[in-house]
Amino acid sequence: MTTDLPVSPAVRRSAELEAQLAGDPGRFRVLTGDRPTGALHLGHYFGTLHNRVRLQDLGVDVFVLIADYQVLTDRDVAERLTEHVEGLLLDYLAIGIDPARATVFNHSAVPALNQLLLPFLSLVSVAELGRNPTVKDEIAHSRQSAVSGLMYTYPVHQAADILFCKGNLVPVGQDQLPHLEITRTVARRFNERYGNVFPEPDALLSAAPLLLGTDATKMSKSRGNSIALGADADETARLIKGATTDAERHITYEPERRPGVSSLVLLAALCLDRDPHAVAEEIGNGGAAGLKRTVTEAVNAAMAPIRARRAEYAQDMGYVRGVLRAGNERANAVAEATLMEVREAMGMFR
Repeated sequence: MTTDLPVSPAVRRSAELEAQLAGDPGRFRVLTGDRPTGALHLGHYFGTLHNRVRLQDLGVDVFVLIADYQVLTDRDVAERLTEHVEGLLLDYLAIGIDPARATVFNHSAVPALNQLLLPFLSLVSVAELGRNPTVKDEIAHSRQSAVSGLMYTYPVHQAADILFCKGNLVPVGQDQLPHLEITRTVARRFNERYGNVFPEPDALLSAAPLLLGTDATKMSKSRGNSIALGADADETARLIKGATTDAERHITYEPERRPGVSSLVLLAALCLDRDPHAVAEEIGNGGAAGLKRTVTEAVNAAMAPIRARRAEYAQDMGYVRGVLRAGNERANAVAEATLMEVREAMGMFR
């Protein structure tokens, strides 16, 4: 006898949204993005970046935010900011983000977006911000002895990011649902208080599998355990060669029992577009050496065209910076129109 596992409302709603995307992608506007704190890596690619290109290619209006102001939520200064912003731009272009179909912009260049933070903060209580589990987790893992007030306002700033363009769909992982719920709360309370201005955005849950870092812990830019999209073939081979495995020679795909080995198998499978169990079975008794050889060849083959495009774009940084300028111009026009609508709804319009 088998019993079906219960499906959460968020998962069920996400499945409904996927069906709607296939039928009418033009009715959706997506807001997504990254903090410019370091190089994007393979975890980002298979976790979020690949999906952005998919949505763009479906015909969804995609806004990609480079969240430079939010770098300051958990650190004292934004170090090497220009370098990191330009690195993100190169990665976005290399993976297939098309400036003709997507809007790439950065926080600090869109004043009207950030001005929405003020009325939005009036719609949530300090207690609600303090209870946000994502904020609590970020504070617990902060590198600072005391966090700034910006950390507490982070979910509301994120609401401004999404609502300034009236985004109605946000690709997220399960851990980011509390942030999106704050956005939905802000939109709902604003509409109740001042009139219908904002959509209540839906979560499009990611089905992307979790890739671990080369040390078999969470892949992270700050932990030095990731393989950057901009890494060359030799650097990739070196990092994979040093990855954590285990003492068992026969390779299997068992994520719970063999996390390091299984994450490497999964990485190869994603690059090869194959089932991880089949990849593991093919490696068989090849041991760690055979596994790492397979992974290295798969990653380098899959990333070769992305690396080639990245290198080509890097030869014309004037064009790359122009992409951001054009994106900022569009984002500014959208944000200013939204802010004017907000002021009018609040009785502040002059």
